Amino acid sequence: MWYYEKKLQYPVKVRECNPRLAKYLIEQYGGADGELSAALRYLNQRYTIPNKVVGLLNDIGTEEFAHLEMIATMVYKLTKDATPEQMKAAGLAADYANHDNALFYHNAAGSPWTATYIQAKGDPIADIYEDIAAEEKARATYQWIINLSDDPELNDSLKFLREREIVHSQRFREAAQILMDERDTKQYF
Repeated sequence: MWYYEKKLQYPVKVRECNPRLAKYLIEQYGGADGELSAALRYLNQRYTIPNKVVGLLNDIGTEEFAHLEMIATMVYKLTKDATPEQMKAAGLAADYANHDNALFYHNAAGSPWTATYIQAKGDPIADIYEDIAAEEKARATYQWIINLSDDPELNDSLKFLREREIVHSQRFREAAQILMDERDTKQYF
């Protein structure tokens, strides 16, 4: 069970209304390598992975939901005062027509989120290496969004998220070593 503290994992501030930047951030909300996909991937994989790394998947999967909450807050703050004209100019006219300023799970190109984004092979080592790749792809995406942003306050939060992806990748690399050591001593399979 989780204990929910009614505050974000890291503060989210934005300098001004910027629907175009919000459109880029939506990639981390409902994209293949975004926070929702990561959370669901890790919380699903924990049922077929050896006990020594189940806690890690649970911890990181839960943290990914906290990151999803941060991304949702960013998108909300970047669009809450946007006019229909600003939404249209940002390439979000279809979103506005369908959802007003509400969030919808899709990537930055507008493709809806799909469960096919969640990888689970059932082989602990293959799954952990997929998790490492997912964290590195998320890290790269955060860096590219930072490169597109001119909002230093928002970039502070994005840098926090980028760094957490690096930590997750490192933790999964440690788990991969544990799993390979177990495989080599025939403790599973």
